[in-house]
Amino acid sequence: MRILVCVKRVPAPGARINVTVDGQAVDAAHLGFTTSPHEECAVEEAVRLTEIHGGQVTVMTLGPTEAEEQLRYAASVGAHHFVLIPIDEVDWDPQRTAAALSEAIAEVEITDGAFDLILFGNESADAGGFQVGVRVANRLDRPVVNGIKGIEVGGDASTDLSTGVVSARREIDGGFEVYELPMPAVLGVKEGLNLPRYPTMKGRLASKKAVIATDQRTADVGGQERVRLHRPVEQISETVILGTGADAAPAVVDLLEELGVLS
Repeated sequence: MRILVCVKRVPAPGARINVTVDGQAVDAAHLGFTTSPHEECAVEEAVRLTEIHGGQVTVMTLGPTEAEEQLRYAASVGAHHFVLIPIDEVDWDPQRTAAALSEAIAEVEITDGAFDLILFGNESADAGGFQVGVRVANRLDRPVVNGIKGIEVGGDASTDLSTGVVSARREIDGGFEVYELPMPAVLGVKEGLNLPRYPTMKGRLASKKAVIATDQRTADVGGQERVRLHRPVEQISETVILGTGADAAPAVVDLLEELGVLS
């Protein structure tokens, strides 16, 4: 199998996010960055599938030159090939991003053959637009399903794409929806699809030697434009200590009665 995973460099989830004075970007002065969590699971799933069925994993990202860090992380957990589309701006709109990725993917496929499966995160951890994967699938004229929490590959995708089928499972209230898509196909996966492995020391050392191809590419600006980033007001909660040890018991009982949980 040939699997492509598209990832994005994002601020570490849970970090305190500050906005620049002009409201147009995240202030990255004291931020750590990582791979978007959904996409981290996508990389893990791609590596697992090639371990089972054979094949290779290519990881591609569009972002600043610092996004090389995320590609080397993918190398440390078992991915094989890496493509960086460097941009100077903080971020691109979804249409522009999808156009550049689609062109880069098509160019790779002309040289090396079609990818059986292209994986995206369901949405990025920063913008949360839910758009890029769907737009890329549309441009490449391939079936796509988002929100995936399970993937199984059937048929003989390694030798004949016409018989390759991927089964994708999506959670719904009270159960699952199961989709069967002919490959090549595109899937948007969600965190929880798997538990990503930790890089081994051997993997980390090997990632330093990984060859990262740079694809200098541009695309027309899309129809969406960022107006302003707004940081919501922090919710401050106060903790009241009712007491310590046995002395706190009466206060606990009074509180439970106040809340109406005692009959």
